[in-house]
Amino acid sequence: MAGIYLHIPFCKRKCVYCDFYSTAQFDLYGGKYLETAVREISTQRGFPGPGPVRTLYFGGGTPSLYRPADIGRIMEAVAANFDMAGIGEVTLEANPEDLSPAYLRDLAAAGIDRLSIGVQSFDDSMLSFMRRRHDAARSADSVRDARDAGFGTISIDLIYGIPGMDAGVWESTLRQTLRLRPEHISSYHLTFEPGTTLGKWKASGKVSEIVDELSREQFLALHRTLTEAGYEHYEVSSFALPGYRSRHNSGYWTGEPYLGIGPGAHSYNGTVRRWCDMTVRDYVTAAEPVYGREELTPDDRYNETVMTSLRTADGLLLSGLSDRADASRFVETARPLVDRGLLRQDGERYYIEPSEFLTSDSVIASLFI
Repeated sequence: MAGIYLHIPFCKRKCVYCDFYSTAQFDLYGGKYLETAVREISTQRGFPGPGPVRTLYFGGGTPSLYRPADIGRIMEAVAANFDMAGIGEVTLEANPEDLSPAYLRDLAAAGIDRLSIGVQSFDDSMLSFMRRRHDAARSADSVRDARDAGFGTISIDLIYGIPGMDAGVWESTLRQTLRLRPEHISSYHLTFEPGTTLGKWKASGKVSEIVDELSREQFLALHRTLTEAGYEHYEVSSFALPGYRSRHNSGYWTGEPYLGIGPGAHSYNGTVRRWCDMTVRDYVTAAEPVYGREELTPDDRYNETVMTSLRTADGLLLSGLSDRADASRFVETARPLVDRGLLRQDGERYYIEPSEFLTSDSVIASLFI
């Protein structure tokens, strides 16, 4: 099994762009949620299938709202129910304002060895627009404090494509990032999802999405700046120094089984995708979790292999498709894209140039069944 994702669906305040499931009712449900998550872990050994757990990932929401002792208790529940002898990565997402030196030391002692810090920007006006609770100085301090606490693998999140963010602001954020030299960087284009505050602002005319040309300029500045500084652009939104790719997320892209714990968390066992279809309130009061379920057809699995593989710099190997017929079908469909230079071929490997990842969705979609 690739890994276990543990969803912590609490936030003190919702960011304007976020469409992940979360609630601000931590004081009401936080303790009950911890107990329920531990119980769900104990009942889910059979779903992903056999095999040791390679990675744990605490995502959210805001996992850093929990005390390190509580995080440790969840890890103990996993260890009591799964084979963790070969665990290679334990990640926790955190907000900069939560990361005091004492908290960081206790996190490390609890067994967290990789931090994913939600920096988003090193410009205070951009942070204010997104309703983040920290400022740029706190972000930088949190990375340095994590180093002092002994964390050797730090990832930071950045967002581009923000209305009002000019080239100078974006380049300044990238320069500050390189001064801190995190091992991993995840960088996403701001999206205006329906139902989010940002989506409502767009619908009312309060803000507009930036034009495509500006999106491309900011993406290329990101790609160029980080790759020239020694980072691998190994997935659409992911950059890593050599040897520091996210093992957990890489499991998703290579189609390995995984288990998700908590409301909104997804699981996959190779043929079935399942998700906990409950609110936090229902989750902590129900006798057992309620799951939505989707059985993937062979065509679904083919399309997902194409999509996830071509989102990475490694690309797709024909041997990674389920049978010879699928490989032949892919070759035929891919040929005109290769001829036009939209898709690259190196023997049995097909890939998209990382500098073209921003516009890769249409290329990938054209290869679907």
